[in-house]
Amino acid sequence: MLNLQKPLTAVIMAGGRGERFWPKSRTACPKQFLSLTDDSETLLQKTVNRIRGLAAPECIYIVTNKEYMPLVRAQLPEIPEQNLLSEPVARNTAPCIALAAAVIAKRHGSDAVMTVLPADHLVRHEALCADVLCRAASAAAESSAMFTIGITPAYAETGYGYIAFSRADHMPLGVYRVDSFKEKPDSETAREYVESGKYLWNSGMFVWQVQTYLDALQTHLPKAAEIAAEISAACDTPDFDAVVAEQFPKMPAISVDFGILEKAERLYTIPGSFGWDDVGSWPALRRVAKTDTNGNYRSGDIITVGTRDCVISGKNKLIAAIGLEHIIIVDTDDALLVCDADSAQRIKKVTDILQEQGRGELL
Repeated sequence: MLNLQKPLTAVIMAGGRGERFWPKSRTACPKQFLSLTDDSETLLQKTVNRIRGLAAPECIYIVTNKEYMPLVRAQLPEIPEQNLLSEPVARNTAPCIALAAAVIAKRHGSDAVMTVLPADHLVRHEALCADVLCRAASAAAESSAMFTIGITPAYAETGYGYIAFSRADHMPLGVYRVDSFKEKPDSETAREYVESGKYLWNSGMFVWQVQTYLDALQTHLPKAAEIAAEISAACDTPDFDAVVAEQFPKMPAISVDFGILEKAERLYTIPGSFGWDDVGSWPALRRVAKTDTNGNYRSGDIITVGTRDCVISGKNKLIAAIGLEHIIIVDTDDALLVCDADSAQRIKKVTDILQEQGRGELL
């Protein structure tokens, strides 16, 4: 049970492009606004529903690019309009969180606890996830430290960042010190991490008091802190939109990991094991969605013969796959993707080439 002096606030970052899910994820409707599993809920809707028992709609904030605001409004009509925060330009996660923190500080007070969640992840065991977030929020309410949710690794994943952790003195049971962050490792290093028992997956979920984040901005990204203060002062005034439009683009483009967390002195992690997946690329669907008896994820009119461990997503035409293994096939109205599953992380190179060729209609 969550017991805080003030209601918990939640910030959902929904501005990503989802390029590794091309050609289904497009600039006009990226991954977080799609339903990638067997039900009709989009990833963004699932994220909001995941925290409904922790944060009331008036305490949930969505930060997204201005071009995606109509999608957010359509998918989340229950979230108050004033809680939909628009980024004039993309500036990565540290400024995204700073924008939300500036608004929450004005409306809820700088001692409000905020949890920060990506909009495009999946969680299979939501009650367990809520329990971990509750413990993190309770710890944050009593401390000026910063907390991240680490995921107990189930296998040697090379597509995730890792957190090196150790015992933390003077912290509640189950809270550990973050020693360092590790970038996405090669397969051998990933195996070493998992076998050591000293590393967690970096989930990208964070919890802290608003003032704690604003203080960290002041220390490590002072220009961003200055802009956040101007945005906070303008919040709920007629000048707010104009101030954000003018000042937010001046924010440094940097992730919260590089800009803040890797430099933070009081950073802790709470391990969780609740079926988390960042659904980073097409092969993830074999982990998070229903597959057939041969391990194939199939969506659409699909026939498979002697085909195993594939991801096949169609739309208007029949796709027949014969004798394939570990292959991704995605068919849309104007593009067809075929790739080895081990090369799925390279799909972004295709979108880069399309950008260079000026073929924006395919992005």
